[in-house]
Amino acid sequence: MAQKITAAMVKELRDKTGVGMMDAKRALVEVEGDMEKAIDHLRETGMAKAAKKGDRIAAEGLANVYVAGNVAAAVEINSETDFVAKNDQFKDLVVKIAKLVAENKPANMEEALAIETDKGTVEKEIMEATTVIGEKIAFRRFHLVEKTDEQSFGAYVHAGGSIVAITVVDGDNEDVAKDVAMHVAAINPRYLTSAEVPAEELDRERSVLTEQALNEGKPEKIVEKMVEGRMHKFLAEICLVDQPFVKDPDMTVAKYVASKNTEIKNFVRFEVGEGLEKREENFADEVKSQMK
Repeated sequence: MAQKITAAMVKELRDKTGVGMMDAKRALVEVEGDMEKAIDHLRETGMAKAAKKGDRIAAEGLANVYVAGNVAAAVEINSETDFVAKNDQFKDLVVKIAKLVAENKPANMEEALAIETDKGTVEKEIMEATTVIGEKIAFRRFHLVEKTDEQSFGAYVHAGGSIVAITVVDGDNEDVAKDVAMHVAAINPRYLTSAEVPAEELDRERSVLTEQALNEGKPEKIVEKMVEGRMHKFLAEICLVDQPFVKDPDMTVAKYVASKNTEIKNFVRFEVGEGLEKREENFADEVKSQMK
């Protein structure tokens, strides 16, 4: 009689090999619950080998955008080196995952990894890519943007996927939305409008600017006016609508879209590797490590 596969067994196999939950369960079913045979099975199929790369830093890679009707997806897939980011197999994987995410609208990363593909699941394809390509491949993040039939998407991919941006504007204004997406990619706003900036961030910046003005020896009676001017400049740096438009710095982004009889409703921007620690290893050392 075949042994019952329990959640504890699946967890144990995952901890020992680093593979995904469904792959661990399938391996245990395949060998009727024998833990050692399951580990061997995963090693034989290359999955355990891929799991051993799990502690490596993957901070290079590509981002991509895919639009499916009224849904657009931005994804970031990481690799260890920029050499792999230029690999056709890796590029195709990034495009494929962006399309699958847009079409399936997962609510979180767990659902995204479980999306079914012609080769199994997204998670399995990433594991296989890690094995074939020879370095850690990681699905870092995704973001879904939706619009109505009366709105337009703007999608922009910079330098093959180092930066991507998606915007939504009112009306049939795809060209305007694309212009704003290019601006977002280039200037990197953090918020759409000043109303979105958290109060604590505003208070902190105002406090810092006040201390700066006082330390400059300015009279207290003019410090308040100086701080207000500097706060205006601060907001113009971080809020999309207040930024000088990259194609015409004499007008703000808000004035540009208003001149086209539209309004920006939403945006998202991904830059590959932002916030990640990148490994410091020169090319010679990398070649040496491969020869060991």
